[in-house]
Amino acid sequence: MISFEAASDRLTQAQADLLVVPCHSDSGSTPVPGPAAAEAATALGIDLAATLGARGFTGEIGDTFATLALGRLAASGVLFVGFGVREQTGPGAVRQAAMRAAGEMSKAARIAVALPDADQAVAAAFAEGLLLGAYQFDRYRRQPVAPGWRPPILEHVSVLTSGAREAAVDAGLRRGQAMAELTNWVRDMVNASPSDTTPDDMANQAHELADTHGLACSVMTVPDLAAGGFGGILGVGQGSRNEPRLVELSYRGGGDAAVIGLTGKGITFDSGGLNLKRDAEIEWMKSDMAGAASIMAVLRGAVEFGLPVNIDAVLPFAENMPGGAAQRPGDVITHRGGKTSEVRDTDAEGRLIVADSLAYLAERNPAVLVDVATLTDAAGLGEGLWAVLGTDEQQIGLLVDAGREAGDPGWRLPLPRAYRRYFASAAADVRNTPAGVPDTTVMAATYLREFTGGLPWMHIDNGSTAYLDRPGDGWPEGATGSPARALLRWVEQWAG
Repeated sequence: MISFEAASDRLTQAQADLLVVPCHSDSGSTPVPGPAAAEAATALGIDLAATLGARGFTGEIGDTFATLALGRLAASGVLFVGFGVREQTGPGAVRQAAMRAAGEMSKAARIAVALPDADQAVAAAFAEGLLLGAYQFDRYRRQPVAPGWRPPILEHVSVLTSGAREAAVDAGLRRGQAMAELTNWVRDMVNASPSDTTPDDMANQAHELADTHGLACSVMTVPDLAAGGFGGILGVGQGSRNEPRLVELSYRGGGDAAVIGLTGKGITFDSGGLNLKRDAEIEWMKSDMAGAASIMAVLRGAVEFGLPVNIDAVLPFAENMPGGAAQRPGDVITHRGGKTSEVRDTDAEGRLIVADSLAYLAERNPAVLVDVATLTDAAGLGEGLWAVLGTDEQQIGLLVDAGREAGDPGWRLPLPRAYRRYFASAAADVRNTPAGVPDTTVMAATYLREFTGGLPWMHIDNGSTAYLDRPGDGWPEGATGSPARALLRWVEQWAG
């Protein structure tokens, strides 16, 4: 566990294994030392711009250059980190720089970081970025990754600031640490072996969360699901020996305020069912429960931040397998509430379990419904943006703003009512994939709208952002926790 503190020590007197100082970039390729970097350079007796420039350091976000202090500073070494153009160095740039430089910072046990003019938001962004970038999933690792590899040893971070700003910086560090820990908790769940992360295991983790954080929790098993008419969850889960579960979590921090209804796709492994996936897709289908995991993080965050809101969450968990009892293309299932679906594609299973959950939540008439699901990767937004679409124009705009502020950005897509015609079925009320057109994010949301009861509703598709199959932009291969930070920030704004 890495600890953080705000400290009013002088830069040259900061006791640490590594002193971290920011530099900036100009419109060209010449690094521009910040005040702290200039002070460190003076103590070291070097021409900083020339020294850094000769080593290809331009000051762009995440650039790093390390050197020994040779007794000229109280710290043993100095790490110069690029923060980008100085006039644009807000929380977003600081967060990204910390993520990209986390590997270098984690090589020291104790670091001191000079963040000139740091306020609460900048301090939060730094702590969050550092912890996100330093994250490693090593639960199953018994051998080093490569010869010479060693695990991070970072234990303590001091952020140098003036005495007048110390309290604000300290509060920011605590917030950034909390946000990163929530995100990394989601990453741990999603990265785990799918043989460990079964529907029953996820229900047990939800129970543990409820017990630890004072949430109300109940779990439906197969007999309960059958009695309650949850045909989507039962149909998807019937091909696996790991039976499906439906978890209900409730948080009441808002008194008589309206309730937010949340749900998330919890397919603990998706083989595609009888419409079996290709090898290139199936190898990372343990991530198909990332939507439900992110909702669990929002509930945990609401408790830890003491948010004055009320939340009901319904989380369906199932494993989509091609067993002898598996759901067949052409099957007709009956959802919670009585609407029927013709299953044209067993690999379009996530929407079937989310449909049950939305219909169940809608019965309670919440102020807004929100679902998070890795339904498709056909939004066309790439790995850096989740998609949002739905029927609540105001809240969609607020959610996009919240994601941008949280460093977990998304983008809005349209939801034309005319597309409903593609879901007409001769055998049921609706079919689970469109006829004659590609099954895109917009099409999947068109199907889900059938089960929202006409309530204000947002659908977040994190199919491209929840799990990366290659490293990029500060993230390693694997789970990202998206869009937990965006959604939690939106809930905070709702509370406000």
